[in-house]
Amino acid sequence: MSKKIGVCIAVVIVLLLMGASYYYFFIRESRTKLVVMHAGSLTLPFDYLENRFEENNLDVDVQMRSGGSAQLVRSIIDLNKKSDVLAVADYSLIKNELIPEYASWYINFARDRMVLAYTDSSRYSSEVNEANWYEILEMDNVVFGFSNPNDDPCGYRALMVIQLAEIYYNNSKIFDNLIVENTYITISESNGTYTITCPENIAPNQKVSVRTKSVDLIYLLQSNDLDYAFEYRSVAVQHNLKFLTLPEAIDLSNTSYEDTYKKVKVNRFPDQSSSGKPIVYGLTIPKNAEHRDTAISFVKFLLEEYKNGKMDKFGQPAIVPAFVNNKTALPEELKDYVTE
Repeated sequence: MSKKIGVCIAVVIVLLLMGASYYYFFIRESRTKLVVMHAGSLTLPFDYLENRFEENNLDVDVQMRSGGSAQLVRSIIDLNKKSDVLAVADYSLIKNELIPEYASWYINFARDRMVLAYTDSSRYSSEVNEANWYEILEMDNVVFGFSNPNDDPCGYRALMVIQLAEIYYNNSKIFDNLIVENTYITISESNGTYTITCPENIAPNQKVSVRTKSVDLIYLLQSNDLDYAFEYRSVAVQHNLKFLTLPEAIDLSNTSYEDTYKKVKVNRFPDQSSSGKPIVYGLTIPKNAEHRDTAISFVKFLLEEYKNGKMDKFGQPAIVPAFVNNKTALPEELKDYVTE
């Protein structure tokens, strides 16, 4: 290689580096930073939405913040965390805890159901079925897990499923054997309604694993540190896990069983409660949103993608049209996508 060619190559490299630096410091950093807080179970679908939205909006940098839905809501209330869009796995968290002080409306946009996830390496994976799953979990050498009910709806829904199983299978020992004996969580019954109380320190033992959000349990399943985990069906589908479909009377999926689901309530630390009901995802634009117009564009794009079936592959059936609690308060740009 001649000296002249070498110099030319060096100049080209320098120019490319200068161009990259210019892009990063002046163009990329000047983009609108849209903060989207979302449930852990929405991580993969929202990664898809982020990439697609940025492709069509080059001046926007979508910054995803994943966490347990209850934890995210508390961060807005207690810590004044800024969020342009908030999407949670339980719409009632917005309804009961953010409206009217922190939000004016919410949209219900997708559904899900609870399942029992496992792998080929899980103990008794070849034997577990709809009739015996709770007996499998009770076995001494089986380890199972759920997310922290104080932080994550999937966690308190797991507790609801286990108590609803007592009713469905006519076995009053299921919740005691699986939960009370292995954690500091307690339960009481009055007039056919069951109240589950979660302390700040749930203190699981070697048989039960508890993590902040449900997707954190996936790695424990894949590393064989966990045999079974209560998950949303969508999470199991997204991560190619095996899963047991539970009866609709206990899996929180069917509106026909609303009267059954509401027989169970979970008191969450420090002072919130959640009643059993079908699983519905909700979103809003909080009042402290710093980029309201861009947030509206993102929500509009999200609703279009769900409506057009683009999100079906993630296992969260869309609600079409989406529901809104207060259409009057909704931005005009979104009203054509919802029904009240």
